[in-house]
Amino acid sequence: MAHSAFRDYARYWRSPLLPGAELLTAEYHDHAFTPHWHDAYTVPVIEEGAECYRYSGAHHVAQAGSVPVINPGELHTGARAVDEGWRYRVMYVPVDYLHALANEIAGSAQPLPWFDAEVIRDRDLARRVSRAHLLMETHAASGATPDSSARTDSPDLLAAEAALIDALSTLLVRYGRTRATPLLASSHEPRVDVMKALLAADLTTPLRVADLAQAIGLSPFHASRLFTQATGLPPHAWRTQLRLQRALAPLRAGVAVADVAAAHGFTDQSHFTRHFRRMFGVPPGRWQTA
Repeated sequence: MAHSAFRDYARYWRSPLLPGAELLTAEYHDHAFTPHWHDAYTVPVIEEGAECYRYSGAHHVAQAGSVPVINPGELHTGARAVDEGWRYRVMYVPVDYLHALANEIAGSAQPLPWFDAEVIRDRDLARRVSRAHLLMETHAASGATPDSSARTDSPDLLAAEAALIDALSTLLVRYGRTRATPLLASSHEPRVDVMKALLAADLTTPLRVADLAQAIGLSPFHASRLFTQATGLPPHAWRTQLRLQRALAPLRAGVAVADVAAAHGFTDQSHFTRHFRRMFGVPPGRWQTA
């Protein structure tokens, strides 16, 4: 029996139970995410349909009941894997929060948690992540706050927080790893770091590949190829992703979208909106009002 197609719909929201995090409830059919990264741990649960994506040099398919975790700073894409598309819930968990939870579980200081690139196919974990996300969303929609207990019809704050801790601690205990360190660091890493520093220093300053090449003593062709091999993106695309990441804080603070666009090197608001939508699935104004 054929399933009806999902629509392109996304709602970002926030919860006081997970400070500094964005949470997403969405379904997609036509939308496809261009290569991008997040500064947080991306913890999705696929509820219906299936998503395909490129991550860590491979093609992956995440079906309903799976939890395709993406590590912070890691490049990935996203698109439908089946005709109807996919519906999912996502927590963008701040690095400090998950690291602190890992320390609490172990009872001592731990390295940053890291997760293998393979899709986590664990229906019990998926149920826990979905339940925590739903309880937090219901609590947020009720208008209740951590300091208010007057509303008798609001979802139980303790239940929502307990579900969140249960879901993320289960993820850590079952699948948390330590990031593997290459035995030998690439001799090109310092050159790539120099180019990244130049690209990140002032996002409003125009740069050419020739400027990067001159800084590391290579030809423009070799500098661009080295950077793309190391990061997965050419210099201009990598800089656009960095601009988008740095734009999030002022957007959260309520700065006007046009001002954020200008301050982060975008040509104009429409240029900013076009790139923002490709990465987040919604325009920056709607993201800002989450």
